[in-house]
Amino acid sequence: MQDIPTSWLIIGLIGQGLFSMRFLIQWIYSEKHKKSIIPHAFWYFSLAGGLTLLSYAILRQDPVFIIGQGMGLFVYVRNLMLIRKEQTSDI
Repeated sequence: MQDIPTSWLIIGLIGQGLFSMRFLIQWIYSEKHKKSIIPHAFWYFSLAGGLTLLSYAILRQDPVFIIGQGMGLFVYVRNLMLIRKEQTSDI
C-alpha cells in the first residue's frame, strides 16, 4: 500500500462519508413519501462526495477510481442543472 499522509486518508474518508450520505437521504425521503423519490440533497451530496473522492483518487494516482468518479461528476452536475432549469421555469 502506498504511504498516504493521514490528512489525505481523512479527506478520503470524508468523501466516502459524503458520498454514502446520499443513499441515507434518499432512503429516508422515499420512506417519508411512501414512494421512490430522489431529493435535491442527493445530487449535492453526490457532487460533494464525488469531488472529494476524485481528489483522493488523483492523489493515489488510481486511474480506475479517477475515471469512475470523474464520469459520475458529469451526471451529478447535469441533474443539478436540470433541477435549476425546472425551478427557474416555474417562476
